[in-house]
Amino acid sequence: MTHANAPLSLEGRRRLVNRCLTRPIAHVAAEMGISRACASKWVNRWRRHGEAGLQDRASTPHHSSTATAACVIQQIEVWRREHKWSAQRIAYELAELDVRINRRAVSRHLSRLGLGRRRFIDPGGDTNRKPGKITARWPGHMVHLDVKKVGRIPDGGGWRIHGRNSDQARTAGRAKSAGAKRGYTYLHSAVDGFSRLSYTEPLTDEKGLTAAAFLARANLDVSWGW
Repeated sequence: MTHANAPLSLEGRRRLVNRCLTRPIAHVAAEMGISRACASKWVNRWRRHGEAGLQDRASTPHHSSTATAACVIQQIEVWRREHKWSAQRIAYELAELDVRINRRAVSRHLSRLGLGRRRFIDPGGDTNRKPGKITARWPGHMVHLDVKKVGRIPDGGGWRIHGRNSDQARTAGRAKSAGAKRGYTYLHSAVDGFSRLSYTEPLTDEKGLTAAAFLARANLDVSWGW
């Protein structure tokens, strides 16, 4: 497709060729405001291919030495449809067959095949992935840590319970004006995966040092046997 500022459209190329049949190419090129090399290119294309030579050509190369073989692309499609493997798994399996191909290249081929997403393979939502079960074998074998960020609530509840114009809301507002601490409280929790025993502390932040100190205190206070 010609761009907006192209001096020669398809019809302009036809006129160029017709004028060059009876006149020198250099004269016609100067008359039409193009270089002699450009005019010669279109005239030579017309002589070799006729009317088809005046059409725009694709810039895609006819051959590529690094292109993926058709049999490899077919194998990628088969594995994707039958086993629903990811691009990483397909690249690994091809490497086992001495076919070196990048994971990104596999993803590109899957997208071209219309198999880039799992929902394209299983419209009904079926999947071959099975959830794994994590089992703790003894107390302290596996401890789950979590931090919950909650807003500080004034004593007696906030305005969401009592209303914005209630006595409790006005009391909380006066406390804020007097310098009462506002912000958030961070609830650090540790749950033992074996006994389900839990331990929680309200702390001022969720930084790494704070979480590490909390874990050490939880070990001393609860004595899970770590």
